[in-house]
Amino acid sequence: MHDCLFCKIAAKAIPAKVVYEDDLILAFDDIRPMAPVHTLIIPKEHFASLNEVPAEKAGLLAHVLVKAKEIAALKGVATTGYRVVLNTARDSGQEVLHIHFHILGGRPMLWPPG
Repeated sequence: MHDCLFCKIAAKAIPAKVVYEDDLILAFDDIRPMAPVHTLIIPKEHFASLNEVPAEKAGLLAHVLVKAKEIAALKGVATTGYRVVLNTARDSGQEVLHIHFHILGGRPMLWPPG
């Protein structure tokens, strides 16, 4: 995706404060944080949303969640608590059409969220 912001970040064409990277995913701090810790995890492969991820990519989704707990530890919120959020499509609040997971922490989270 040549016009996808997150694909450009994954390709290092746009700078980001990278927290974690491997062959499948990239995690970086959000430029408009909604909590003291707000890190995004993106697959390097482009999918506009969860709705576009095929069943054969279930391992990629599992990989994101396994790494989310490690990233939470790196960010210092694993023991105090954190939230992992995935928005799907515009009505959910998804602004960038590239699947991404938010790790939010560093303060008490409210429920319901919205």
